[in-house]
Amino acid sequence: MSSALITADWFRLGQDLYFRKIEIYSMEWDQAIKLENFIVASASYGGPIVIKRDDRKITRVHGTGHPAISIFSASGKAITSFKWTQRPIVHIGWSNDEKLICIQDDGHVVIYDMFGKLDLKFNIFQRVHDAKIVDAKVFTNTKNVTGVAVMTSNFNIFVVNSIKDIKTRQLSTVPKSSVDPTCWSIVSEETSTDVLFAREKELYRLKQDEYHTSTILQPDVTVPYTAILEMCVSLNARHLCFFTDSGYLWLGSTDLRHKYCEVETDTVHKPKQLVWCGNETVVTYWENTHTLLVVGKNGQIHTYLYENSIHLIPEIDGVRIVSNLHHELLQKVPEVVQKIFRINSTEPGSFLLEASKHFQKGSHKANEYITLVKNNLEEALNQCLDAVGYEFNLEVQKMLIRAAQFGKCFIPGMNSQKYVKMCRLLRVLNAIRDPKVGIPLTIEQLKHMNVKEFGGSDENESLKHLLDRLIVRNIYFLALQIAKYLKLPENVGSSYILMHWAKYKVTQSQTEEETVAREIAEKLGYSSGVSYREIAEKASDYGKNKLAIKLLDYEPKASEQVELLLKLHENKSALHKAIESGNTDLIYMVVLKLREKMPLADFKMTIRNFPVAQALYIKYCKEYQKAALREIYIQEDDFPSLALLNIEESLEDTNGLGIDSQLTTALEFYKKARKDLYASMCEENLKLLRFQRELDNKLQLPEKLIGKSVHETCKTLLENKEVKLAEKLRNDFKIPDKRYWYLRIAILAKQNDWSELDKFSKLKKSPVGYGPFVDACWANNNKNEALKYISKVTDELKAKYYLQIECYEEAAEVAFQNRDIQTLRNIQCRLSNKQPELLQKLTLMLNRLDSTN
Repeated sequence: MSSALITADWFRLGQDLYFRKIEIYSMEWDQAIKLENFIVASASYGGPIVIKRDDRKITRVHGTGHPAISIFSASGKAITSFKWTQRPIVHIGWSNDEKLICIQDDGHVVIYDMFGKLDLKFNIFQRVHDAKIVDAKVFTNTKNVTGVAVMTSNFNIFVVNSIKDIKTRQLSTVPKSSVDPTCWSIVSEETSTDVLFAREKELYRLKQDEYHTSTILQPDVTVPYTAILEMCVSLNARHLCFFTDSGYLWLGSTDLRHKYCEVETDTVHKPKQLVWCGNETVVTYWENTHTLLVVGKNGQIHTYLYENSIHLIPEIDGVRIVSNLHHELLQKVPEVVQKIFRINSTEPGSFLLEASKHFQKGSHKANEYITLVKNNLEEALNQCLDAVGYEFNLEVQKMLIRAAQFGKCFIPGMNSQKYVKMCRLLRVLNAIRDPKVGIPLTIEQLKHMNVKEFGGSDENESLKHLLDRLIVRNIYFLALQIAKYLKLPENVGSSYILMHWAKYKVTQSQTEEETVAREIAEKLGYSSGVSYREIAEKASDYGKNKLAIKLLDYEPKASEQVELLLKLHENKSALHKAIESGNTDLIYMVVLKLREKMPLADFKMTIRNFPVAQALYIKYCKEYQKAALREIYIQEDDFPSLALLNIEESLEDTNGLGIDSQLTTALEFYKKARKDLYASMCEENLKLLRFQRELDNKLQLPEKLIGKSVHETCKTLLENKEVKLAEKLRNDFKIPDKRYWYLRIAILAKQNDWSELDKFSKLKKSPVGYGPFVDACWANNNKNEALKYISKVTDELKAKYYLQIECYEEAAEVAFQNRDIQTLRNIQCRLSNKQPELLQKLTLMLNRLDSTN
């Protein structure tokens, strides 16, 4: 294909500013469709087209009077059609993710997927609103977020900046007037959404700031006019164009600070559509004459005439033109394409292309062209690779790829990554542009799909959004092929696609549940990013609970299985899975949720069949629900546990009012369980309790005896000199003699009652010896009293006690008599440099003992 043929449909709108119109498709829809009778809207990025009969025009209608909404692919292939039975539609449009948005006159916004399935419905008015909607617009801001704006019958404007985060805001109002607005347009940037509002000659900018500012604007218009009839804002929100009743188009910046040009159109009729073609030109269409006018920012124009009605769809890099028979793309010729194909071009890419053509013909001129470009071969190759991405024509693509391949041969050691990458991307773009798929996406649009909202410009994310468009259309096989061909990571590639395929399959399939679950598992396996829980949840949403349960068997995460099983009321299965996992927290979660949801009797019978769960529930009840714990023990006839529970409660009884009854109950339970030892212990406790209560009433001591042990009770009585009562307690509760003597000695010494201690020591032979007397006296700083009792201590211990109370000389004498060398040495260490005479005596003693040994 010659360069002249390629550039034949180019037209110029300024120096080095070329535009072209490319035919993308011949429309496949019914030839009876006449666009002049329909309201048409199309999604951006080569999205689907929706048509709805225009109620303002008289046309022949077949069937019922309800209007039909029909959705087609960009190639005119029918996707779906459904009757509209709700309130009248004021405006119809598409979101950036290809959701159909229908705005009704009562403020309701109804959103469908491209197959006509209801996705979302909300009212733009958060409160009851009497005003009727007379006009509306769907817009996508520079952050790729779709919003809606409506105008009411009293000309107030309300905006929802994002249909994914529905918050209605009213814009500022304009001064009241008897004149109706003539047109309005959205200026939607990243952080704000304003409206340009025209009322005849007046032009206002309405804001949604806290001050509700409305600013009247004064555009620099040379030709007098009385009204602005139509206007539009570019997709990047920086440029404005409006059409006046004097027949002129005004182009400038949205803030009106810069005027680009004013252009006469030779008509005063209001255009049907006025849109920006990228950011360079404006495209205007008049239906009465079927005239399409392309106007550059420098004021140059180009005109197209059509036989029938058309519809314009603005894109970030051009305008799509849909007619009854064709679908075309009007765009600025990319700079790199201009460089290669422009007549008499001297760019390296152009020479390389010519060299490749002549090489294909076997002409020696190939060498001449290669010689011309030999110093710029890499630049030439890059130009060919960059240009091929912008081309729709397969012959032109092949021609440029051959040129790049030819150029590669003359660059030693060149990295082929860019070449391979472009070849792969080109195959993908051609596959989705196929009329059977019908997504005429340009390479520029593909790059832009991931801007801002989706987290930057990561290439994998852009390709993921491309795959999303295939997934939305249920074209899973092609999406899977593309993901594998481009070697995308599983989380944005094969696993991601198969997940969506599985969700679609469970909603559509009428096959037996087990077969469907097995087919899905065979396809998906256990790849990363695959969640069988999500697929099962989708099945349950469609009432296919059996299928959901089967799918959960393939879910590797027990927590995911359990949550959905509980939601499906499969309580036993959920509990079984939780126990199988061995995760205590998960078992607790299931048990407690079952306790909340189920009647008590059913709950008890359920967990009774799961010993692990029951044991954990009992442990939980011990901490937080004693009443529930008692019920479990009663149900299980667990008398020992019931008795222990009563004993624990008696210990927690701080005022002592219910201890008797609790211990009596515990006693009865131990008897039923034939635990005689424990029963007798309860009886002893009750006996002690009664004795303590009697003493409390009788003695009125500062500290109550109830709740104390036998030892503590005896100690308290002795401290209060109630010896007879202590003796009675000792006899009744069989306190051992040794314990009683130790206690009595310690208390008398602590009270410094030395005479009573002396009497007690002589009461009878001490069962604990007399060492404790010495210890008690010394502990209470009475050395003399301690000496009295050392004489009664056995000879073997006298030296020890003398040493303890620091009577070193006496200790030495006793130790020498007992031939206790170790004690003598201990005394020697204790004395150190003190008492030299005694130290000398100790040395003699040790020498004598050593010599005799």
